[in-house]
Order: sequence, then C-alpha cells, then structure tokens
Amino acid sequence: MGSEKITEDTTTTAPAKDAPALVKKIGRTTYIVRIHFSKTSKETMSDKIKRMLKNEIQQI
Repeated sequence: MGSEKITEDTTTTAPAKDAPALVKKIGRTTYIVRIHFSKTSKETMSDKIKRMLKNEIQQI
C-alpha cells in the first residue's frame, strides 16, 4: 500500500434506482463497491463502527 498513488478521487454514489454504490478510481483501476443493509439487523451503524474499531484496536 505504501507505493500506491491515488491519481484521482472520483467517489460518487449511484443513481437511486440502482443499489447504492461507491466508485473509486485509483490509478488505472476503478473499484465499484455496492452497499446493502440488513433489514433484520439489531445493530445501529454507530454500534457497528464502534465494534469494528474495538476489534481493530485489539489486533494491534
């Protein structure tokens, strides 16, 4: 990751009719990330982020 160069930041969202997506162009590669949320989840987005951060800290 240290030698990668981000030449252009093209983060956008897809039109509402499609599933939400993030598009990121790094160099000559375009990454498309689709996002979905579970309708049955009992965890809020804030809770999820906190859990992910705690897990990341424990790995250090």
